[in-house]
Amino acid sequence: MVRNLQSGERLRPVDLARGHGLSTQAIRNYEEAGILPAAGRTPHGYRIYTPLHAGALRAFLALVPGHGHQTATSIMRAVNRGAVDEAFRLIDESHAQLLDDRRTLHAVESALSELGRTGASEPEPTAVPGADGTFIGPLAGKLGIRPATLRKWERAGLVRPRRDPQTGYRIYDEADVRDARLAHQLRKGGYLLEQIAPLIAQVRAAGGLEPLETALREWHGRLSARGRTMLAGAAELEAYLRERTNWGPQRLDNTY
Repeated sequence: MVRNLQSGERLRPVDLARGHGLSTQAIRNYEEAGILPAAGRTPHGYRIYTPLHAGALRAFLALVPGHGHQTATSIMRAVNRGAVDEAFRLIDESHAQLLDDRRTLHAVESALSELGRTGASEPEPTAVPGADGTFIGPLAGKLGIRPATLRKWERAGLVRPRRDPQTGYRIYDEADVRDARLAHQLRKGGYLLEQIAPLIAQVRAAGGLEPLETALREWHGRLSARGRTMLAGAAELEAYLRERTNWGPQRLDNTY
């Protein structure tokens, strides 16, 4: 627990470090990186920190879980040099990324839901000399796309058909049909091939659609946790901004 510091108190690096499980070197590194305001010095060259530095440290550590170390560093640097609008822009970008991640998750869930409905009601395309796959023409016809589109998806890694050893024709097995349908649903949702590829990879890694449901729940949890940590970071940053305002420009200059 960090101590309740009085406004005129002088602090050492160890005073800031103790309450957060940090080393004194980490505190000095944060100052050098611009995360903390520049410290004053004693006649012997020792650093002098203040409650304002403690507030900056709390704000930074609260920002990291939601925004990441690099963005949190950029936010604090902007605030400490007086570029508050730049800090707000960085925060907005993180929130926009979170919203984009939520939309991606929603699109995946919608695509999987659609796959569940079509998979239960429609037979798999066949017209192959075996029961374990389909050629490109029947699959393209079933999806309502051109064979050239499936070839493009193959180059992007969305489907991985094998080749018939005698004819060289592409053969799409059950997993390929699943991946093609998922890609088709996401493309209809406006997603680019480079955005779809990692999602298809997740389906493959999970071993299919059903195991992916657990991954989707975990994905929901991560997004919710990130949103909440962003709120916590915003609260600490707002407290730090108020504290900087209370100190005033002249006092800030005289302190560090």
